[in-house]
Amino acid sequence: MESKYVFSTDIEVRDYELDAEGIVNNANYLHYLEHTRHMFCQKVGFPFSQMREQGIDPVLRKVEIEYLVALLSGDVMTSCLYMERKGPRFIFHQDIFRKTDMQPVVKSLVTVVMLKDGAISRGDEIAEVFRNYL
Repeated sequence: MESKYVFSTDIEVRDYELDAEGIVNNANYLHYLEHTRHMFCQKVGFPFSQMREQGIDPVLRKVEIEYLVALLSGDVMTSCLYMERKGPRFIFHQDIFRKTDMQPVVKSLVTVVMLKDGAISRGDEIAEVFRNYL
């Protein structure tokens, strides 16, 4: 696994996340990616509940997912991320690996913009919180 990642968390596949083929349904990867971002924000000390209290709402602008290998029931994944800022956009590079052999499962780019009190903002408050990770 690459050292550029600033956060990782393990997630276990649950049976109800499987489709008729017995593999994780593609839509569940969006949940895994979101859960990872939420856990990262919590680790940094700025959970979504606190953002909301301050009138800050992160909003997805774009998600790109490349599916590489299917996960099965009982598999454990390691979900990793690092981030960058491009103007008002925060881009999360998020990759998921099968934990047993660190086989890449998903590569993704998730672009987020910030609303402040309901209006689009440059996200300077968030940039300050994440300055050590950008």
